[in-house]
Amino acid sequence: MKMSATLVIQSHRVPLPCAWLQSCLDSVASWARVRGYDYRFVDDRIFDLLEPELADKLQGQAVIASDLARLRSLQQGLVEGYTCVIWCDADFLIFNADDFVLPEADFALGREVWVQPGAQGKLRSYVKVHNAFLMFRQGNHLLDFYTDTARRLLLLNQGSMSPQFIGPKLLTALHNIASFPVMETAAMLSPAVMYDLLAGAGDALELFHRKSPVIPAGANLSSSLTVREGLTDAHMESLIQLLLSRGALNTAFNER
Repeated sequence: MKMSATLVIQSHRVPLPCAWLQSCLDSVASWARVRGYDYRFVDDRIFDLLEPELADKLQGQAVIASDLARLRSLQQGLVEGYTCVIWCDADFLIFNADDFVLPEADFALGREVWVQPGAQGKLRSYVKVHNAFLMFRQGNHLLDFYTDTARRLLLLNQGSMSPQFIGPKLLTALHNIASFPVMETAAMLSPAVMYDLLAGAGDALELFHRKSPVIPAGANLSSSLTVREGLTDAHMESLIQLLLSRGALNTAFNER
């Protein structure tokens, strides 16, 4: 079979802990197929890409280990000869495939507009970048630098580490200095925004709209927070169907 120029990679442990994750995986695989991209799903064997010293150090830190392993898998894809490699988290849903179009840049990160209650319950928004979507082309100058920086920080660290240590925290710090290319349509939805989408309206959704530069065409659904924030599997299934079938974000943006 002839190899495509572009490879899309996703990973998760199997069996999946939530049935709704399969809908997310299917949406990315379908988008890749329509675009003519190769698609690769990797289970926990992705962690075999980590060097033993770091694999040992990151035991019990699955999020951090995944953040490094995805970079190794993307590097591997470029070594295999792909001209472009893409990472999407397993809980990343593409709900408007026509508008989910890769930028011409050598690399791109996802856009995070995170809305949550602050002091006294007042909503606050934080505009950052995320690594639930990553794209790198041959000859880009970021992937190797980012991977090496993340690796060195992990080796040097002797204390506790936030799960976002080498993911959104490091990427946002670098982005704030260097202003990296961002795929603005690759968003992230916080639980507050997801609740408002399910309700059809709300202050969190309105603030998300105001701070988002474009209408998202895909989004990370924050699976690590759903149970803690009271979003059940039924909620998530309803949200996914809402995004896929009714264009909830498109409707809300057009009405603002």
